[in-house]
Amino acid sequence: MSIVRPRISSLRLQLLAWVVLPLAGLAAINLWTSHGNARVTADLVTDRMLMASARAIAEQVAVKDGVLDATIPPAAIEMFDTGDRDRVYYHVETAGGHLLTGYPDLPMASQRGSIETGFRDHRLRLATLSHAVIGAGADSPITVTVGVTLAGHDAMARRLWLSAFGQQLALVAIAGVFVLLGLRRGLAPLLRLRDAVRSRSRSDLDPVEVSDAQSEIRPLVEALNAYMERVRAQMAAQRRFIANAAHQLRTPLALLSTQASYALRETAADQRQEALVALQASSGKLARLAEQLLTLSRAEPGSRRPRADRVDLTEAARQVLEGQAPKAIERNIDLGLDETGPVPVTGDGTMLREMIVNLVDNALRYSKAGGSVTVKLAVVDGEAVLTVTDDGPGIPAEEREHVFERFYRIAGSTEEGSGLGLAIVREVVDNAGGSVTLGDAAGGGLKVEVRLPLANG
Repeated sequence: MSIVRPRISSLRLQLLAWVVLPLAGLAAINLWTSHGNARVTADLVTDRMLMASARAIAEQVAVKDGVLDATIPPAAIEMFDTGDRDRVYYHVETAGGHLLTGYPDLPMASQRGSIETGFRDHRLRLATLSHAVIGAGADSPITVTVGVTLAGHDAMARRLWLSAFGQQLALVAIAGVFVLLGLRRGLAPLLRLRDAVRSRSRSDLDPVEVSDAQSEIRPLVEALNAYMERVRAQMAAQRRFIANAAHQLRTPLALLSTQASYALRETAADQRQEALVALQASSGKLARLAEQLLTLSRAEPGSRRPRADRVDLTEAARQVLEGQAPKAIERNIDLGLDETGPVPVTGDGTMLREMIVNLVDNALRYSKAGGSVTVKLAVVDGEAVLTVTDDGPGIPAEEREHVFERFYRIAGSTEEGSGLGLAIVREVVDNAGGSVTLGDAAGGGLKVEVRLPLANG
C-alpha cells in the first residue's frame, strides 16, 4: 500500500515554508537556551537577595551586656515579599554552634555558594554567610543562613522565558510578513509571465517578453519562447504537409475516377480489361502514396513515442530485399546485398526498415532495365554505414539538397513518384541521430550513404 504525502502546490507557500520553518526551528532552539538562561538569571537574583538578607541580619548581631543578641530586622524578611507568598527561614548560630535565633533544623549551605534542598515539605534555596562580631570572643564569627521557598524564583524564571518567547514569536511573525512581501515582489515577473501566456489567443505564438525578469526567470522565458518557436515551425510544416498532401492526392483520385468511368463505358471485353488493369495500377500507386504519407507523419519528431529497439541493419536489409525481389525480377534488375555480418543500431525498428524500403524502391524505380542495385552494409570508424547504389541517371549536385524536401521532383524527370521517399529517409535518419549524403556511384548512377551510431554493447 502506497502512502500519498501531501504536497504544497503553491510556490509562494513553499518558499515561505523554506524560510519561516528553519527560522522557527532556530527560534525554538533559542527558546530552549532562553529557558536555561532565565533560570540562571533567577538563581543569580535570588542568591543576591539571600546574601543581602543574611548580611542585614548579621549586621544586627551585637554584644549587649556581655551577651550576643540577634535581632532580625524586618527589611531582611520583607525583601522577599514579591507577591508570590514565599516563606523565609533563617538560622543564626555562634562559632561554637550555639543557636542565637531562627529554626534549629534549617540546613546550612556551604560558604562557596547557595544550594537547593528540601525543608518541611518545601523546596528552599539557601545561602550561608559567616560574619565576625566585635567583642564576641570565642563566639565569633557567627553564621547566618537564610532560605526562601521557590515560588518567586520560579515565577521570575517563567516571566523571563515568556518575555523571550514573545520576542521570538514576534520575530518569526515579522520575518514571515517581510518574506511574504519579498515573495510578492520577487514573484511579480513570474506572475506577469503567467498572465502574458494566459491572455494570448491559441493561434498567437509570438515570443513573450517580461520586463524586469530576474536572472532565474529569464531562462524560463527563453525556454518558453523557444518552445513556441518549435511549435510554430511544426504547425507551419503541418500546414504545408496537409496542403501538399491534398494536392498530391487530388490528381491520382481524379485519375482513378476517370479510369473507373472509362471502364464502365467500355463494352468491349479487351478494352474494359485494359481499363481495369490501368485502374488497378493507379490504385496501387495511390496506396503507395498514402502509405508514404502515413510513414512520413510517423517519422516526424513528436508524432510517436521514441523507441530504442536494437536493430540489426543487415537482417532488416535482407528482409527488405526479399520483399523487393519480385519488382527487381520484373525489370530484370540485379538486386544484391553486400555484407560481412551483423550491424547493430538502436532506434525505431519499423521506421528503420521503412527507410531501407524507400531507398531500395527509389533505386529500383530509377535504374534502367537490366541494371543493378546494390545494398552494402559495414561498420566504418565506429559507425553503421548503409550504402545503396544504382546505375540510374543520378541526381545533379545542385539538386541533391532539394530532393530531401517533401514532394520535390526534379524538373524533367520521367519516372513516376511522389517525391516523398528521400524525405522519409531524412526524417528517419535525423531521428536516429545519423546523417545521409548523396553522391555519384562508380557506374554513373546515384549513391546514397546513411551513417548511424552503433548500438552500445
